Amino acid sequence: MSKNATLSLIIVAVVAVVVAGFLFFNRNSTTAEAGPSGGKVTVVEYLDMECPSCRAAYPGVEKLRAEYGDRVTFIVKHFPLPMHRNAELAAAAVEAASVQGKKDEMFKLLFETQQTWGGQQTSQQAAFVGYAGQLGLDVAHFEASLTDPAVLELIAKQSEEGSKAGVRGTPTFFINGTQFRSAPTYDGLKDAIDSALAR
Repeated sequence: MSKNATLSLIIVAVVAVVVAGFLFFNRNSTTAEAGPSGGKVTVVEYLDMECPSCRAAYPGVEKLRAEYGDRVTFIVKHFPLPMHRNAELAAAAVEAASVQGKKDEMFKLLFETQQTWGGQQTSQQAAFVGYAGQLGLDVAHFEASLTDPAVLELIAKQSEEGSKAGVRGTPTFFINGTQFRSAPTYDGLKDAIDSALAR
């Protein structure tokens, strides 16, 4: 074998190892079992945008995010429940808004208006498209993103990860990979986060 061929094989092997390592760590970083990714503590929440309990927990979680800043990394993952007719569509609306840089705004708006569209047995796509317009999004692009296979695959993947991690209902929280099993109140989550920070 020539020197050039040997060198090429070594380069290919090194690249393969680097890529495999990247994929491994990237895969692990998207699961509930993953440890801290930014702050010392990582809080992963699996939620359903149509779930009243998720809506009830939302203000407390937002307050915690503001209070802890960079010390705690908060990650939201979709876990639409089959009983909620528009849960998957609402998750798609959040991700479709994310494509245009308005994920947080759509997330907030959907929870603020949940009592209007939640619990409906007909598609609420028209309402969500209206919200997109309200947020100043490119509506045609938003509508296309709602059915984008990449968006739907992301939601399905997060839901599957949740099931594998033991999620059975929403909201379900993991703090540094450990499932939080108490009621997801502001005080309860704060105590658990403080304990994790103190370790």
